[in-house]
Amino acid sequence: MSKVKNVCIVDDDELFQFVMRQHFERLDLVERIHKFTDGEQALNYIKSHLEHPDELPDLILLDVNMPYMDGWQFMTEFVQLQLPAGKHIRVYILTSSTHESDLQKARQFPTLSGYLVKPIGKNMIREILVGAEQH
Repeated sequence: MSKVKNVCIVDDDELFQFVMRQHFERLDLVERIHKFTDGEQALNYIKSHLEHPDELPDLILLDVNMPYMDGWQFMTEFVQLQLPAGKHIRVYILTSSTHESDLQKARQFPTLSGYLVKPIGKNMIREILVGAEQH
C-alpha cells in the first residue's frame, strides 16, 4: 500500500490531534499531516492551494463541534469550492456526537465519505487510508 500524500486533521482538541498524529505515524501510511483547530483555518489552507493540487489534502478528518467555524459551516463552504479537475478530497466527520440532529445534518452533505464517532483506533484509520488511496 502506498502512502496517502496529505491528511488534514481539523479538531480543536489538541490531545486528539496528537493521538491521531501518533496513529498515522505508527502506521507510516501518510506523507504529510496538517493540523487545524477550526474549520476556517482548514478552509483557508485549501483555498490558498487550489492552484497546487499536490498540496491539497486527500483526506480530511473533521470535528463537528469547534469554536469559530464548526464542521457544518466548513462543509457548507467546502462543497462550493471548485477543486482542480481530477482532485477528490475525502471528508470524514469525526466527532464524539451521536445526536440524531448531527446525523441528519451529515445526510445533507452527500459528499461526506463517512460519519465516525470518537474514539477511533488504528484499524479504522487504516481502513480510511485505504479508501483515500483508491481515489
